[in-house]
Amino acid sequence: MASDFEGFEQDFAVLTAEITGRIGKVPKLLGDEKKQMVANVEKQLEEARELLEQMELEVREIPAQSRGMYSSRMRSYKQEMGKLEADFKRSRIAYSDEVRNELLGDDGNSSENQRAHLLDNTERLERSSRRLEAGYQIAVETEQIGQEMLENLSQDREKIQRSRERLRETDANLGKSSRILTGMLRRWQGFVIILTSCRIEFHSWPSW
Repeated sequence: MASDFEGFEQDFAVLTAEITGRIGKVPKLLGDEKKQMVANVEKQLEEARELLEQMELEVREIPAQSRGMYSSRMRSYKQEMGKLEADFKRSRIAYSDEVRNELLGDDGNSSENQRAHLLDNTERLERSSRRLEAGYQIAVETEQIGQEMLENLSQDREKIQRSRERLRETDANLGKSSRILTGMLRRWQGFVIILTSCRIEFHSWPSW
């Protein structure tokens, strides 16, 4: 497995060296020749990515005690691949500027003006993004305040409901007490009437 990995390493080294050389030539070429060079670099970059995938599969098959060294080498190759892609992207941007200038007949000042315009638009987007973020933060804070108010209102509602229940219980108890007192008063009045009748009868008895 290690020998297969080393074979892929050699292929990767040769391929990346060719890619590096061709990327350096892209800004210096014109017309169809430049287009062909860009297409060739894109094809070779894809081959390099496939090689990295094969190498990564081989590393997974290497015994754990030896895998660390190969994993470290893989990280270096991935970093190298990322640098190649970044360099190619920069060369393509330069290539696109040149093609646009050829088609539109623009000079270097126009390209600089366009870059300045792009930077200005980027700054505007950033300012808009900051405003949106601030608005979102305000909305979140408003939502939190509203939630707290709803919770407080809910608690107040529960307190009012409990107070109503206590008032109903108090009214019921007062009504019951009133009925008891009314019954006691009636019985007392009946007793007074009976007592008064007894006194009248007692005074009406003849004296002996």
